[in-house]
Amino acid sequence: MRLHEAPWAWAWLACGLLASGLGCATPGQSAPPSENARKAASHLELGGDHLANGRGALALREFLAAEQLDPKNARVHYALGDAFLARGKSAEAEEHLRRALKLSPDYHDARLFLSALLLMQKRYSETLPECDRLIDDPTFQSPWRALTNRAWAEYKLGREQDARDTLAMAREYRQDYWPAMLAMAILEGETGRRLEAIRLFQDIIAQGPGASVESEVNYRLAEIYVSLGKRREAMGHLTTSVARAPESQWARKSQAYLKRLH
Repeated sequence: MRLHEAPWAWAWLACGLLASGLGCATPGQSAPPSENARKAASHLELGGDHLANGRGALALREFLAAEQLDPKNARVHYALGDAFLARGKSAEAEEHLRRALKLSPDYHDARLFLSALLLMQKRYSETLPECDRLIDDPTFQSPWRALTNRAWAEYKLGREQDARDTLAMAREYRQDYWPAMLAMAILEGETGRRLEAIRLFQDIIAQGPGASVESEVNYRLAEIYVSLGKRREAMGHLTTSVARAPESQWARKSQAYLKRLH
């Protein structure tokens, strides 16, 4: 399972998946590259193209080749983390992310990726220190992302007020950051503040965050409308969920829900 397919869709927040650019540059890479490093970079680029186009096995092959050529390159291990996760191998993904961080402790993308992976595995207590290292680092350029991951871990640990405060801080940095809005909307809906949750979900859709996110949001809106006894509105949102991203898990869940409501 890829992180962006998980229920906490906002958890995958590194500045660039391999599919969209091989991640950001890691610190301390100013020396001229060796011949092996140049070859490894070519494998990284080709693997990134494979991963972007759904060719996970080919991507992994290229990244493993890059590792053989340049085993101490943190970006290579970041790439392997992404590719292994795409193959459903979260233990291997975590291993390579930790290698990347051992090689380059200030590799922000890798630490953010790791925090998201730990969230996916429901290892909430382990998520917090990874997020805090990013939040407390003045060189980390997008603290609202780590704050959002931290807030979700806090919420799942039963620390509702801490989660609210952390999300408020994330939105102080970026008011229109839809992943923080999504986390808050889910929190509001699950704690009985349904009308506020509906407002937040509608605000997210207005931003146009993408088909898969909108499919999730419509599904969650349908759940709230069912709880309010508004069956017609719920069915409308479920239908929209299916239409927005027909191949997503949220579309499948929406189709199953529609059958139960008919």
